[in-house]
Amino acid sequence: MRSIWNGAISFGLVSIPIKLVNATESHSISFRQIHLGDGGRIRYRKVCELDGEEVPGDEIGKGYEEADGSIIPITDEDLAQLPIATARTIEIMSFVPADEIDPLQMGAAYYLAANGATAAKPYTLLREALKRSRKVAIAKYALRGRERLGMLRVVDDVIAMHGLLWPDEIRAPEGVAPDADVSVRDAELDLADALMATLGEVELSSLHDDYREAVEAMIAAKAGGAFEPSEAVVEPAGGQVIDLMAALEKSVQAAKASRGEADGGAGAGGSAEAGGEAGAEAEVTPIRGRRKAVGGGGRGKAAAAAAPKAVGGKKSTAASAAAKKTASGAAKKTARAAKSTAKTAKSTAAGGKSAASAAKSTSAAAKKTAGAAKKAAPARKRTSA
Repeated sequence: MRSIWNGAISFGLVSIPIKLVNATESHSISFRQIHLGDGGRIRYRKVCELDGEEVPGDEIGKGYEEADGSIIPITDEDLAQLPIATARTIEIMSFVPADEIDPLQMGAAYYLAANGATAAKPYTLLREALKRSRKVAIAKYALRGRERLGMLRVVDDVIAMHGLLWPDEIRAPEGVAPDADVSVRDAELDLADALMATLGEVELSSLHDDYREAVEAMIAAKAGGAFEPSEAVVEPAGGQVIDLMAALEKSVQAAKASRGEADGGAGAGGSAEAGGEAGAEAEVTPIRGRRKAVGGGGRGKAAAAAAPKAVGGKKSTAASAAAKKTASGAAKKTARAAKSTAKTAKSTAAGGKSAASAAKSTSAAAKKTAGAAKKAAPARKRTSA
């Protein structure tokens, strides 16, 4: 690979001659501007605004424009005489953990190649030191007329350098976050976690530019005269999400389907629509409503009738609480009546009271029990309605 800069790495008193090589390349397709009338290429000519003449490249220099519009000429000699230690040196300033570097700062990437046989030993020393320390080196260097900040790290057996933006070049994200006070429920976070787990990881080497491939295919077809334009199907973007939970559930199902995984049904990662018709309202009977009441089938049926059903797929909390309170009150009254009956019977046996008196007491207790049950019945009916 062709080097774009020759210099040295300054590592304390150690100097490592290196060559700078681009670590990345652009595969984007570039287009030329043409005249639509005849297909002729449009070119730009560099013209002096004072005399109107076209200027060749060897007569073009650089200058700094003042606020009043006047130009101060700056030559390469002027820049070369500046007292910058990094003019031909990548000067390492410090070593820090890699996670201290904000990805927002990272820019162009380069490979640093050892320049000559004498550079192999110190180059390898720095590379192995970076590996063992699990840190990256922060350095300053000059390239293309300005001093820059860089980060050195190890990639395979090569030292790579990432250009970094200066801290004052990072804009603060003021006014970017949503202004509204939004709360996220645990159930929504659970579904988001399920979606993340379902999508899993991806091999970055397997990703490719679909748009570039489509453009290349279109250019090849037009060059061969076999291009047939077709209307692209574009999904609408920016629509409002009406039901976030439903959207998350559908996303989990779609991710599972794309991976060939069986849908587990409605639950933490499944949608209620998977087990029935889309949009159907589910009716759920709580477990406590299906339990048989102890002491007879009548109270069991009453408890089942009092249990609330789901409205629109969600249980009514108020109805459930009212039914529970009513059933509990009726049960307490029945228990008190039974206790009173047992006490009366015991008293009759111990005190030798007459059978008529015991029967009278028992009859009164039974009437009291019936009255309590009768009072509870309307309340259960109202709660069920």
